[in-house]
Amino acid sequence: MKLMDIYARMKREIAQIERELEDSIYSEQPLLKETSLHLLKAGGKRIRPVFVLLASQFGTYDLDRVKKIAVPLELIHMASLVHDDVIDDANTRRGQLTVRSKWDNRIAMYTGDYIFAKALTVVTQLPNPRIHQILSKAIVEMSIGEMEQIRYFFQTEQSVRTYLLRIRRKTALLIAISCQLGAIASETSYEVSLQLYKFGYNVGMAFQIRDDILDLTGTEKQLGKPPGSDIKQGNITLPILLALQQPDLKERLLSEIKRIQEVDGQTNVDPFLNLIRGSSCVQQADDISSKYIEKAIQALDGLPNIRAKKDLISIARFIGSRSY
Repeated sequence: MKLMDIYARMKREIAQIERELEDSIYSEQPLLKETSLHLLKAGGKRIRPVFVLLASQFGTYDLDRVKKIAVPLELIHMASLVHDDVIDDANTRRGQLTVRSKWDNRIAMYTGDYIFAKALTVVTQLPNPRIHQILSKAIVEMSIGEMEQIRYFFQTEQSVRTYLLRIRRKTALLIAISCQLGAIASETSYEVSLQLYKFGYNVGMAFQIRDDILDLTGTEKQLGKPPGSDIKQGNITLPILLALQQPDLKERLLSEIKRIQEVDGQTNVDPFLNLIRGSSCVQQADDISSKYIEKAIQALDGLPNIRAKKDLISIARFIGSRSY
């Protein structure tokens, strides 16, 4: 099953989510309206809303209720991207100018804050306090994850465990609760919502590891931004940590990382990328990503064999092998 086949079958629901996203970020303040729409129109895979929609099919499916989960989760993701771009000094994302690049950092930060607030406004339409507790806790954890990433910039002695905890907070949690809250909104049992949470968590871990691999191995056309953006910023990702464990590579990599740090990332990182690409660390990281995908699929054991389950498995496998 190809990803586009799944999206095509969900075309009506996804189109409604898109309309709701646009309606939810509407502002009478002209600049906020312009910046928010710029971000929305840049597109994206809408993986989180799709996970919400699929997970909700294990219970009593009601699109009008479920969209009040799908829309806020995508808005939270969008807001985090705006803030990320400020931290990263990123000029492009998905081949489009970032908000900070087209306007400036201050405008970008306020746009991100506005979209976060809009997300919370939408989700308050659901009276279930458990939904609000899960969502607010995840936002807190995401913020900690972002701060931890900054804290560990250029820290080459950090452990793989530190990296995994960071991406759990930064990426995996939002995907995990997309599945969990979709299930809760459709009134599944606690056990089913927990299984779907575990599925989303493991997919989210694989998603970020794959993202980090692609930043080192992909092309600008594939990524929509220059490769090597992570190391320019100082973000030491899993393939780099694994490469630093290789005695024949360690000193050369440390020298390259020091060179990049000394000029605050304003340099050609091709020599660094070539070292990474020529090593076995990319395959090692990919193997770890694949293990998370297998754990995600195993988490669905025992759930009804409905089409949504098959679609979740197909999307998980796509995430584990994606090249963009």
